[in-house]
Amino acid sequence: MDLHALTRELHQKNGSKIVMLVADGLGGLPMTAGGKTELETAKTPNLDALASRGVQGASIPVAPGISPGSGPGHLGLFGYDPIKYVIGRGALEATGIGFAMQPGDVAARGNFCTLDTEGKISDRRAGRIASEESAPLAIRLREVKIPGVEIFVEPVKEHRFVVVFRGAGLEGNVKDTDPQAVGAFPLKPVAVDAGSAKTAAIAAEFVAQATKLLAGEKKANGLTLRGFSGRPDLPTYEEVYGLKAAAIAVYPMYKGLAQLVGMKIVGKAQTLKEQVQILTDEWNNYDFFFLHFKYTDSTGEDGNFDAKVKRIEELDAVMPAIENLKPDVLIVTGDHSTPSYLKSHSWHPVPTLLVSDCCRPDGNTSFGESSSIRGGLGQFEAKYLMALALSNAGRMGKYGA
Repeated sequence: MDLHALTRELHQKNGSKIVMLVADGLGGLPMTAGGKTELETAKTPNLDALASRGVQGASIPVAPGISPGSGPGHLGLFGYDPIKYVIGRGALEATGIGFAMQPGDVAARGNFCTLDTEGKISDRRAGRIASEESAPLAIRLREVKIPGVEIFVEPVKEHRFVVVFRGAGLEGNVKDTDPQAVGAFPLKPVAVDAGSAKTAAIAAEFVAQATKLLAGEKKANGLTLRGFSGRPDLPTYEEVYGLKAAAIAVYPMYKGLAQLVGMKIVGKAQTLKEQVQILTDEWNNYDFFFLHFKYTDSTGEDGNFDAKVKRIEELDAVMPAIENLKPDVLIVTGDHSTPSYLKSHSWHPVPTLLVSDCCRPDGNTSFGESSSIRGGLGQFEAKYLMALALSNAGRMGKYGA
């Protein structure tokens, strides 16, 4: 019996409230041996006070030694085995901006990038170009025409856009064109199987035409494509947990993932304070709330240790407003680690804090990587976090006689 079969059988409804606050890329590393991580360096009096009442652990997003993308990282937190349920970033981005994917569509997440005179990537994110600058460029790419296929291009945020290919015989098993490094040429879209060969050929033609359309741009004169995928079919939070769930996120990708597991997107927040206000406004309408905070990840990817510290302190500052709502279960965690030291997602387990009236406090008085390793939850697979949340909320019955 798999985990969802158990939760479907055992979940119970009551009036309890669960809040899961996900600081994207929360986990980190010291910049020098023996030093402190970003989370341990930050002044976090509110999180530390919660730590004295709660229980900590280090969650493993996918499996030991595996560095996850944001999709698998969040699926694990939501209790969906990220190896069983594979969702491409393209489908997440498309769903997140409200694009209605049809069966047979293939979506890819696009990144504008900067190419040097040789055609090599000098900036993978085009200097994190502002949305006001990138949106007209994405719309310009609608001029690409390929016989036998409909092409939809939609702006997302900053350097991101979505492209959706619609036509007969398309499958999404195509490798990314982002080499994940500067000083390298963009990769060609390569089909992993015969069924995706047509998609790869269409993607290659799209990139060729799009690059010509972007020629002359100072920042965004190139592009890469990632996460080719069709629309997945996942069981919902209501089905597997009996929860009426809401998502409060800024970035479309995370809205998309939440929608795919049956969460309702509420509000149009652009800041963390606005997200907490929406949480307050919607408090009586839902059982479960997912709040997503992006900037602990982007600062880590930029290798900016001090900026990530400040973002963690920004997160800490809103904790009292969340506590004032008196959630029955409050979880603070991340979908993966993004150490500034590595400037990328990593395999390191993620600090996780759970607070409820019936948790078993582990004696920690601060929240960080070192304390999480010593915490009462130990090292655990993230896919079990929702079962812990349900039990601490009094929403799980007994298994067996």
